[in-house]
Amino acid sequence: MKLSDDLKYTDQLLQLTKDFSNRFLSVADKLAPHKVFHSLPAVALPQTGIGGAATLEKFRQLYGDQLTAASGPRFWGFVTGGVTPAALMGDWLTSAMDLNVSSSGTVATCIEEDTLRQLKSLFGIPAEFLGAFVSGATMANFTGLAIARQWLGLQQGVDVAADGMNALQDVRILSSVPHSSILKSMSMLGLGRNSLVRIPALPNRESVDLQALENYLKEHPNQPFIYIANAGTVNTVDFDDIAAIVALKQQYNFWLHVDAAFGGFAACSTEYKSLLNGWEAADSITVDAHKWLNVPYDAAMIFNRHPELQVSVFQNPGAAYLGDPLREFHYNNYIPENSRRLRALPAWFSLQAYGREGYQYIVENNVHLARKLGTLIASDPRLKLLAPVRLCVVCFTLDVPEETQADAVSGFLTALNNSGVVYMTRTQYQGQPAIRAALVNWRTTEKDIQLVWDTIQQLLT
Repeated sequence: MKLSDDLKYTDQLLQLTKDFSNRFLSVADKLAPHKVFHSLPAVALPQTGIGGAATLEKFRQLYGDQLTAASGPRFWGFVTGGVTPAALMGDWLTSAMDLNVSSSGTVATCIEEDTLRQLKSLFGIPAEFLGAFVSGATMANFTGLAIARQWLGLQQGVDVAADGMNALQDVRILSSVPHSSILKSMSMLGLGRNSLVRIPALPNRESVDLQALENYLKEHPNQPFIYIANAGTVNTVDFDDIAAIVALKQQYNFWLHVDAAFGGFAACSTEYKSLLNGWEAADSITVDAHKWLNVPYDAAMIFNRHPELQVSVFQNPGAAYLGDPLREFHYNNYIPENSRRLRALPAWFSLQAYGREGYQYIVENNVHLARKLGTLIASDPRLKLLAPVRLCVVCFTLDVPEETQADAVSGFLTALNNSGVVYMTRTQYQGQPAIRAALVNWRTTEKDIQLVWDTIQQLLT
């Protein structure tokens, strides 16, 4: 099969793909949200290709019955949104056009800049922040910490980007309940996971104890720090008091990075946006698009108010064909990747299609449904709600003796996930084995809550 043969029938191939996609999406609410596979059939590379149509049919035969609805309304295991119809349109066009967002003066760069302006408006992030799309919250946190590392070096009179980590002394990164991607980023950046100083949280909370933070700062009056503020923790969607931390920033010398991977979407709601008070004074902010923005993997944003530090870290010096990084704006001088797809376009489509009110509805509806699930769990004496449902995550466990709890929770969660109705994940909260359900999918409804609750009741009997 020649490529030119498929080119003649591109329209038919796209129609076949559209039909397959439409069939999948039409039954996504009925498919199991998760399955565990230890192996699938090995597929040999053909000597002579079979063409696009035959390949789609082969894919259907091999994998069609194994597909899961990770983008469906009851995938609650990770904070994963489901692609909106408009975002799917944008993603399809992104692949069809295959634009590389690298240099200035291209339509791709203009689309990304325009999308980031809309997102800053949606979140209430000041216009002077430089925004850029990266692959996910991990790379957004990585980018923010890389810029913070450069700032930390300058406080010591060294240029880490030029001279390396050996020039940097006594690194300390403070946080209370950081996401695992923070520790991963610290390792990748050479900062070292052991440089993390965990500041105590408030009792029965995942929000930093401000007095404990201030005490630490007072004990190290001349040392610059990086502080990672949590705007939506994994287990309970708890928030640090960002405004109070900003007030401390006026007295002490530290870089403030806000990890708002999904908690940042509280800004979409008039009811919850106060949780983010003060974040406009941060130095850098992470927000993840393939979470509550409900666009396809992979997409996240890093917002930073110090672009001069950013370009000093990520520039491509000496590459004449890329231009002068200090004179010409190119996104590849501000983020880890040089080449990347137009991740902004699915977000642009979805923002335009549903607007500010659409995203306010998605956020508030998910919170309403999560709180309904939390109320049901709290009403059953066989279950224990471990924390208030602040936004979109419900954290609970089985109310059984401590010595049997770990096995009981593990067995119950396995049975629940194997039901094919819902997918949740295990966690640890306040030393207890627990289960977390994260609701950020635009397709989730009251019927899904009831279906999951009925399944839980059946498994508890």
